[in-house]
Amino acid sequence: MNNDYPNRYRRNSLIVGAVGIAAIGLGAATGWQRLRSTAPDDAVARFYAMSLPDASGQPFAFSGLAGRPLVVNFWATWCPPCVEEMPELSALYAERSPLGLKMIGIGIDSPAKIANFAARTPVSYPLVVAGMGGTDLGREFGNAAGVLPYTVLIDWRGRIVFRIVGRVKLDTLRQQLTALG
Repeated sequence: MNNDYPNRYRRNSLIVGAVGIAAIGLGAATGWQRLRSTAPDDAVARFYAMSLPDASGQPFAFSGLAGRPLVVNFWATWCPPCVEEMPELSALYAERSPLGLKMIGIGIDSPAKIANFAARTPVSYPLVVAGMGGTDLGREFGNAAGVLPYTVLIDWRGRIVFRIVGRVKLDTLRQQLTALG
């Protein structure tokens, strides 16, 4: 009888087990990638079909934002980092809008507070009122924790290509926009 048989059996079992684990891991990673890449894009399509009131109470249709690079910034008047980054975002929008950039500020706040804020602090891009429903939209865009500020960059094809949780780092956002072309 060959004494090498148990060792060979054990070695082959380990190889088959490792290959099986790798296949399961690859399948899970592929599934996660597919979920990650399609779910937010579906959220973008739903977003473009929506409209919300702007700071003056007039309906603002998001369909007019489609087909261009778009920065979506979730913010609130009671959020200091949100308010602090708005002048930088406004300057970036003024600089890049002639090149086709679109930008929208989604306010997670009351209509009165956003209207008062807009009257005191003008920005160069539109502000809309989403109320607490904006938190759900942010989650659909990948902000599972509901943190503010939260900024998303959507490319011209309607794909989320970059997310920033917390205060925007303008140089990083500029680099992402440059990479889009």
